[in-house]
Amino acid sequence: MSLILGLDSSTQSLSALIIDPERGQIVAEESVNFGKDLPQFGMESGFLAGGVEGEVHSNPQMWLDALDLVFQRLKDAGAPLDQIEAVSGSGQQHGSVYLKEGFGQALAELRPDASLADQLASIFSRSSSPIWMDTSTGQQCAEITQAAGGAEEVCRRSGSIAIERFTGPQIRKFSQIEPAAYEVTGVIHLVSSFLASVLAGKSVAIDTGDGAGMNLMNLATADWDEVLLGATAPDLKSKLPPVAPASSVAGTISTYFSEKFGLNPECQVVLWSGDNPCSLVGMGASQPGKVVISLGTSDTLFAAMAEPLTDPRGYGHVFGNPLGGNMSLICFRNGSLAREAVKDRFELSWADFDAEGLARTEPGNGQKVILPFVGDEITPRVSSQDFVPVGWAGEPTPDEWVRGVLEGQFLNMKRHSDWLGVETEEVLLTGGASENDGIAQIAADVFGKKVRRLSVAGSAALGAAMRAAVAMGADIDKLEAAFSAPALGRDVLPRSENAETYRDLEKVFAQALKNSFNLA
Repeated sequence: MSLILGLDSSTQSLSALIIDPERGQIVAEESVNFGKDLPQFGMESGFLAGGVEGEVHSNPQMWLDALDLVFQRLKDAGAPLDQIEAVSGSGQQHGSVYLKEGFGQALAELRPDASLADQLASIFSRSSSPIWMDTSTGQQCAEITQAAGGAEEVCRRSGSIAIERFTGPQIRKFSQIEPAAYEVTGVIHLVSSFLASVLAGKSVAIDTGDGAGMNLMNLATADWDEVLLGATAPDLKSKLPPVAPASSVAGTISTYFSEKFGLNPECQVVLWSGDNPCSLVGMGASQPGKVVISLGTSDTLFAAMAEPLTDPRGYGHVFGNPLGGNMSLICFRNGSLAREAVKDRFELSWADFDAEGLARTEPGNGQKVILPFVGDEITPRVSSQDFVPVGWAGEPTPDEWVRGVLEGQFLNMKRHSDWLGVETEEVLLTGGASENDGIAQIAADVFGKKVRRLSVAGSAALGAAMRAAVAMGADIDKLEAAFSAPALGRDVLPRSENAETYRDLEKVFAQALKNSFNLA
């Protein structure tokens, strides 16, 4: 029996998932919570508290201890590690790890009688790693943008405008504030490629999926962009690993893991990717035509793309699709926080957001809209202190508030995903609010497409395992059917009688954005 291991190093935990691709079964699962299981690092939520001016860092040695611990837990639980044919992983996107010359040699010399963290402690040129939450590089973003020829040019080349939490601006800041440490840095890895290197026992490539989230990779060539490198930091190309497709096999597992934990010594290490690209695969949306909407604290929309188009407004991001081509990701900051604000303001229950509650109002609220930004938004970029009702003579009723905010959120998603160039066949809805039938119905009506509900737990680790299985020859359609199938009997169809209402309402919404926030 050939098994596949998927790992996911997220902000707060490291998870492991072993699947049997032939039987379509999950064989074993284990996880390590950084705050609970590794309290010695003092990072309750997976990062160092108290960062100044938007700095948010983590400790890469904690990730090494977590890797040791999750394998030990798999071994202690009797997981069949000796039957694992391939392993891949998912890493929180944009985080960067800074290592001295000799990193590859240090990996090759790892001994099973000591821990990873102890043996690699001296190889870091920077003791901490800035992660995706770090917003301290506004100055560096502006400098990169100017040096590269403007925001549109940066976006055209890399798939995103210069973004504070992306890796390129973080590298630039490091080179400026710690030039001596930058000088002795031999290689800069992402979280994903760093942990893949540890597994493989050598420094490996950065995959195109995660590499596209750095403001350094050229989308068209799938390689480092000379203009962006030059605008970011001196001698940067020599400090970066090569770029390679996510399906690339880096080699066999390090003897450290086969001797210490009993992994199959012939286990193949497939390049890791970012958490969002892996989630795209885990949710069964790796082919164009399916749009995934995840309803969380922030709502996100992502989809596979046939062509590497970029958002002309600069709000969306383009990453590499680990199964080929590209993917988009658009983040909406006002997600569940906005929905909860309406609920709490009018002392409502979640039942008021469901089908029965929404039936008390008419679809489209009589062609009146609410701009659903209870606070500042990033898609589109607006500074907002509260919701903006547009078209009402007086105050909307609580029921109208509920419908108006929900319709506004999905209209905003539809309007700001129109640049993708992909004909949407169906919308895959996930996250806690996706269980609400009323919310799912509004999504179906606004997009005019069938909505299917997903209940895929640990989609990033699952996606990593599915990617590794595909690299070993498995069929992605069979894997999706086995592991990523939408919940049966939970589909929601758009109501044809509301199609014209929402087409007209989308125009009203666009005009309201323009008038209220001077947006095109």
